[in-house]
Amino acid sequence: MGPMELDVVSDTVCPWCYIGKKRLDEALAIRGSEGITLRWRPFQLDASIPEGGVDRKAYMQKKFGADPERVRSIGNTIREYGEALGIAFNFDKIEKSPNTLDSHRLIRWAGTAGCQNEMVDVLFRRYFTDAEDIGNRDVLLDAAAEVGMDTDIVGDLLARGADRELVVREESMAREMGIQGVPSFVINSKWLMVGAQETPALIRMFDKLLAQETEGAAE
Repeated sequence: MGPMELDVVSDTVCPWCYIGKKRLDEALAIRGSEGITLRWRPFQLDASIPEGGVDRKAYMQKKFGADPERVRSIGNTIREYGEALGIAFNFDKIEKSPNTLDSHRLIRWAGTAGCQNEMVDVLFRRYFTDAEDIGNRDVLLDAAAEVGMDTDIVGDLLARGADRELVVREESMAREMGIQGVPSFVINSKWLMVGAQETPALIRMFDKLLAQETEGAAE
């Protein structure tokens, strides 16, 4: 695969983003990732959630309606897609819907440490499978330790609010670009794919766009 800048806009509590990541990983494993610069960009599905989070059951009922059967049906559909990719969604065990700003800050720093893609995986797993509160800073420090980051540095950055404004600004830029749903894949800052695309569709799109880029460079 030729040179490509691939920016993935996602939220750490978005199950479709987790599915989209697994499919992206498959596509890159099949097609090859050489020459690709992969970056994860922040998006908050609900920035109004306060620090400390809210009760997830009540939150989901408010978001999708009072009918618990509808919430259960949505969860079952997502769970089936996840199982096909090796994801064990444990929605029933998740107690909180967190504010995700701090998790996006951690992902930003993981990029500097060279372990951003791994960090995204860890946060998805900890929230959706392990049912941990990824709005809790102790959980975030454990996640940082898991990928080999310096937890003293991460703890200091979290405590003093480092990069909060930068992450909020970056999220605002995604909305200004017209991104309203996640995951969204931005290729070379000008091509956009929205949604958890199937693995073959991702490969076809990469090939098509790279061919167009190559033709454009040859003109």
